[in-house]
Amino acid sequence: MIVNTNNNLLNMKKRIFLMTIAISAMSFITSCDKTAKKEAAVDETKEVVEVQEAAPNTLTEAEKADGWVLLFDGTTSTGWRGYKKDHFPAAWQITDGTIHMLGSGRGEAGDADGGDILFDKVFQNFTLSLEWKISEGGNSGIFYLGQEELDFIWKTAPEMQVLDNEKHPDAKLGKDNNRQAGSLYDLIPAVPQNAKTVGEWNKVEIVVFKGTVIHYQNGEKVVEYHLWTPEWNEMVAGSKFPALNPKWAEVAAKGYIGLQDHGDDVWFRNIKIKEQ
Repeated sequence: MIVNTNNNLLNMKKRIFLMTIAISAMSFITSCDKTAKKEAAVDETKEVVEVQEAAPNTLTEAEKADGWVLLFDGTTSTGWRGYKKDHFPAAWQITDGTIHMLGSGRGEAGDADGGDILFDKVFQNFTLSLEWKISEGGNSGIFYLGQEELDFIWKTAPEMQVLDNEKHPDAKLGKDNNRQAGSLYDLIPAVPQNAKTVGEWNKVEIVVFKGTVIHYQNGEKVVEYHLWTPEWNEMVAGSKFPALNPKWAEVAAKGYIGLQDHGDDVWFRNIKIKEQ
């Protein structure tokens, strides 16, 4: 019997080749399946995070564990009152999960039962986080370290500006755009200037820690400064504040957080704080 060794060897090589291809294909399919499952898991995690972040006026479990506290529950004015008042002014309303200032169209003169509001607790070292939305041509502000001594909170408190940069004239006043949204009002311009257009929500954070103050706007640091330093005193001296309050530069180490009534519609939500 004659055995064709060459044919047998060739057939064996073909079988090995086909088996190799089959094994490779199975490995590829398995790998793709694992990748797909991982991507699905990542997507699912993203969805959960997005749901948590999207829920207005609530805290995630991680935020609670990290020490964050809500200053606005989305449905009541609990904790808030008018500046030098014992009630929540009627010109401010709680609507659709927001604190809404009803514009009077009278600028700083405002409404008879309006005026600035504050959260009724003094804070010292903290990170304040909130979202704001302004009306067309609107102006407002966020105060911190304010005192309830003089006729207006802005006479003692630094202010993070809230503004329609396109249509409010304050955007072109001051110096180097230091009256535009996110700026330390009339002192330091927000750089970069990344405020969103009218009707869109802006997310901001204000960090205050032993004299260091930082403004974040829409995820970017836009202002940083240091209270009580020679540079601070010189900067304030060149602003409009000394004429309004000669002691304005002597910002207190602790004080109130306030929201401004400047006569325009403005909305605030997701107001929370983490004390240091």
